[in-house]
This record gives sequence, structure tokens and C-alpha cells, in this order.
Amino acid sequence: MRLGYFTMPVHPMDRDWSQTLREDREAIILADKLGFYDAFVGEHLTDACENITNSMMFQATLIHDTKTIKLATGTTNLAQMHPVVIAVNAAMFDHLSQGRFVMGVSPGALTSDSEAIGILDEDRNKIFAEAIDVILAVWERNPPYDIDFPGNRFKVGFARTAALELGVGILAKPFQKPRPEIVGTVVAPFSPGVVLMGKRDFHPLSANFLLSKHLKSQWANYAKGKAEAGVKADIADWRVARTIFVADDDKVAKRYGHDDAKSPYRFYFEQMRAKMKRGNRLYVFKSYKEQPDDEITDDYVVDNCVTFGSVNKVVDEILKLHEETGDFGELVYAGLDWADPTLAKRSMQLMAEEVMPRVNAAIGKPVKTAAE
Repeated sequence: MRLGYFTMPVHPMDRDWSQTLREDREAIILADKLGFYDAFVGEHLTDACENITNSMMFQATLIHDTKTIKLATGTTNLAQMHPVVIAVNAAMFDHLSQGRFVMGVSPGALTSDSEAIGILDEDRNKIFAEAIDVILAVWERNPPYDIDFPGNRFKVGFARTAALELGVGILAKPFQKPRPEIVGTVVAPFSPGVVLMGKRDFHPLSANFLLSKHLKSQWANYAKGKAEAGVKADIADWRVARTIFVADDDKVAKRYGHDDAKSPYRFYFEQMRAKMKRGNRLYVFKSYKEQPDDEITDDYVVDNCVTFGSVNKVVDEILKLHEETGDFGELVYAGLDWADPTLAKRSMQLMAEEVMPRVNAAIGKPVKTAAE
């Protein structure tokens, strides 16, 4: 089982932006040194707490400061930019990184982002579907492209302006053939969207704020989509994100990972719960569909979504998750604000050097790094 990293950085608003950007970079540089397989980074345009506005631009600053870790958008929000711009920028990133690129995609869920760019009242899921079709066509076709899908707002061609002998009218293709891995984050229990991911050969990343009891439903739907496409689903393609804090001492782990009012884990889920409530999406935290909203308190969310403890305790919790869920290809560690940099770095170190080797030994799986 691989070890990955995912961050949708949620920092207190009073922290300096330059400092938090440096911290988020340092976390991925550390993950690379520790042998993490990949690192996903989220993006939002209009959130002062989630400080990365363009994940591809942020990840580009890490290409030459890392060696083996795959750098992933987590996600590129396809409804917010023309697909040709995304396609050629992603292709360039893939070449700059020599194939250390994973393209995470989504429509973009933050409504204030949508309002800011004038698409609040549009169907962003439809824009997303149209955009991904065009991105794949750009990568698959050659000039003059003539991309004109029925019902798709995006038309791409060079009937009037191409001068191929000068290189004009040619769109860049990725370094990886036929294309980079495409990953979609899956949030909702029993998500029907993951069926379509299976059909398209996109790979699922189950969100870290989803209750573990719902994980099997996401894999079942993904496998259904693959079967409908006539292909058997590969468990190695499934990533499961969890919010984990590991310390040398159980008391320290409980304080920093759960109890302390200033815990970055508590802060993260207070933010997430408030934003999900505001967007009528508290269902992502629910144990069952009819669970009353007033039961979804901050304490409930932290209790159900954070794994904390010393190495042995965290190993036991992960093995319990594995028994409940079944095999998956990658455990993705959620990166949070470094309220205490020493504890945050130590947690990542213990996760990579102590927890995962013991987990893999227990389940009989070899450890795989990006270099392999």
C-alpha cells in the first residue's frame, strides 16, 4: 500500500500568506524526502483560509525542490477556466516535471469562486463534463483539431488562423503517453459520479472527511463503472484519504490531534463543518441519510474524522479501517496547518517510517514509492 499526501490548506486567517505558502511547500518537500508517493494540493480563488489559488502554479514551484514524489493538482477546478488553457498548461507541467504529474479534477465546489467569475447560476457539473471531454480531445487529436461535440459550449479549431509551417495552431501534448493519470476526489456517500469515473478510467480519491463506513460504497460504484466499460477495476487505483496525527506519546497525540481548542485538527473540521453546513452539504459527515443536522456538531465531526495516537494506536486504527473497507492502493495522509511545526513534521516522519511499514507488514503488501 502506497502512502500519499493531500492538503487543502486551511490556515487561520490571521496568519501571513507568504508564511503559510512557504509552510505548505515545506510539507511537500518533507513528504518527498520521506518517500511519499504523491502529493495533492487543493485550490480556491476566494477563501482566505485555503490559501492556494492555483494548485498547478503552486506545484510548479516544487518540481526542482523534489526528486521522486508525483505532484498532483487536488484539484484543478475545470469549470473556472477554458479547457484549452488547462490542457496546454497541464501538458507543459508534465514536461517540466518529466512525468511526475497527476491531474486531479473537479468542477469547483466553492460558490463564492463561482460568483466571482460569473458562473454561480450555471450548471458547473455540466461545464466540468464538457471541459474534460475537450481536454482529452486536445491531447488525443492533431491539427486542425475540429473539436465540436454536440451540446458542448467549447469549440476548438484553427480553420482561420493556423500556419502549421510556423508552428501556429498547434496545441501541446503531455509528456506521459497517452496522458497523465486523472484523479477525481469523491466526497458523497454512495456517489453516483464515481460510476462515471470508472467508465472514463479516471481514478478515485475518497475524501478525508468522509466517514469510513461509506468507503466501500464508493469502491463498489467505481468497480461498477469499470465493469460497464468492460474492464476489471484495479484496487491499486483507489486512494483513501484520512486525517491522521501520529506522536511519540498518546497524551500529546490526544491533545494536539483532538482536545486542544487550538488544535489544527479541530480548527480544520470546524471550518469544514461550517462550510458544508452553509452549502447544505452536511450529508458528507452523516452516519446515515436521515441523521438530523443538529447531531453533526464540531465534536461529532472531530470524533469521527480524526485518527490520532502513538504509532501502535494509529497502526491498529488503520488495520481496523482496512478490515472494514477492504484493500485499497494508497492511504493518503491529510496535511493541515502547522500550528506546532515540530509535532507536524514528526507526525509525517512517524507515518512514513513507522506506521506504514508496520501496516504493510500486517497486510502483506510491499511498500511502493514514486521512484518505483
